[in-house]
Amino acid sequence: QMQLVESGGGLVQPGGSLRLSCAASGFTLDYYAIGWFRQAPGKERERVSCISKWGGVTTYVDSVKGRFTISRDNAKKTVYLQMNSLKPEDTAVYFCAAKGSCRDPSVASWGQGTQVTVSS
Repeated sequence: QMQLVESGGGLVQPGGSLRLSCAASGFTLDYYAIGWFRQAPGKERERVSCISKWGGVTTYVDSVKGRFTISRDNAKKTVYLQMNSLKPEDTAVYFCAAKGSCRDPSVASWGQGTQVTVSS
């Protein structure tokens, strides 16, 4: 059974940093690209970042470029999202998802999400 569990969310002041983790179990992580998505109240879910199976390709939505960094450690079965210079508009529930590739719109498995709140 594929399972993804996010952690690392919390409350942070504007300009602060958080590192989210996405831990995989029940499947071989390096068979999948992993995307990070977020959903703010009243808004549609958007893809924030994606990393290919072996980490050679990373993508970011324009609003986080230069501030967020995605990485993965397949041996630890974990994908990370380092978020720096956080802004109030980054407030959302963040989800990770397993995908066939970063270009594939379908998702094989979703995590349950972790709340990120950026506020003074």
